[in-house]
Amino acid sequence: MSLSHMEDMSLSHSSPQGTHRLSWKQWLLYSTTVTLLLICSFSTLILTFLPFKTASEPCVAKFGPLPSKWQITYPKLPCVNKTADEKLEILQNGLYLIYGQVAPNTAYKEPAPFEVRLYKNEDIIQALTNNSKIQNVGGTYELHAGDILDLIFNAEHQVLKNSTYWGIFLLANPQFIS
Repeated sequence: MSLSHMEDMSLSHSSPQGTHRLSWKQWLLYSTTVTLLLICSFSTLILTFLPFKTASEPCVAKFGPLPSKWQITYPKLPCVNKTADEKLEILQNGLYLIYGQVAPNTAYKEPAPFEVRLYKNEDIIQALTNNSKIQNVGGTYELHAGDILDLIFNAEHQVLKNSTYWGIFLLANPQFIS
């Protein structure tokens, strides 16, 4: 072999005919996709085999009709307690359904904007600002003993007190395998 012939040779190894090498972008896309699929599969398996025990005692609390002094329908419940400052304290870990209805007072014309806020501890978990129709408040939340819930309004006269309420329902207690 002459030296001039070796200068013309490429330094990279050639792939067999018809073989396509993945670029780093394609490799990253494929590996991310596979990783996400594995995470989703693993999460599904955990949720499938993690037993949720339905609540042994019914625990349903409904508050209404006056926001400044919520009245609880059943004052002694195993999972929640009304605090002195009209908030709700969670007594038992679990999966809870918070539900409610806020009926805006369309005759209210004061400068405070219509806003209803559902708080968990000091964080807003839902805010409603549409005063043209009845609004639903709530959702399904994992709550822990000691969490404090509160539903407040910018002004009490913004809502129709006899049509505004909220409540909580204990759905299940997670049972972890130990």
